[in-house]
Amino acid sequence: MKKFSLKTVFVALSALCAFNTTAFAADPVEGKEYIEVRKAPSAQKEVVEFFSFYCSHCYNFELSYKIPSQIKEQLPDDSKLVQYHVNFLGRQSDNLTRAWALAMALGAEDKVKTALFEGAQKDAFKSMDDIRAVFLANGITAEQFDNGINSFAVNGLYNKQVQLADDFQIRGVPAFFVNGQYQINTEGFSDSNSTNDFIKRYVDAVIFLSKK
Repeated sequence: MKKFSLKTVFVALSALCAFNTTAFAADPVEGKEYIEVRKAPSAQKEVVEFFSFYCSHCYNFELSYKIPSQIKEQLPDDSKLVQYHVNFLGRQSDNLTRAWALAMALGAEDKVKTALFEGAQKDAFKSMDDIRAVFLANGITAEQFDNGINSFAVNGLYNKQVQLADDFQIRGVPAFFVNGQYQINTEGFSDSNSTNDFIKRYVDAVIFLSKK
């Protein structure tokens, strides 16, 4: 997904009136709302979101539109949502990718996510020390951070994020993949009647593909 295309979609959506469509919701169409990137699904059923704390659209998806949380709530019991940080946006992007790996290892994603988004959006992170301060202010001990940030488990999760972003050829975020087989095409929702309609259609498309 190209970044300029994603921006175009959101500019268009921001100008729409905030009301829900009453039109019948049709199933998402291949080549429009989603594309097939692999012929066979992954062994594990999961929705993967690639994101960056520096990405304003990712911020909106997460905190304003709450798309990831809605997806998580509606996924089938045998599936899950996983969020991976990319390391090609922003000066501290690589450190944030490592820090997000620590958050995943600790099961502390929800504790630090909002603060990391807000800090990155303000360009407040100048070093790993600034990121560390966010963790310590949100329930992670100094011992947990210092012992974990370069641990074997965190190194593995860091490498996994980088490798998967490369495997899926991620060039722009947010980017959602379902079962490793389908990618959501954000541009395909540009005909939404409202922002709320866009959100609903986007979430519905992910859930539809997770059951496909």
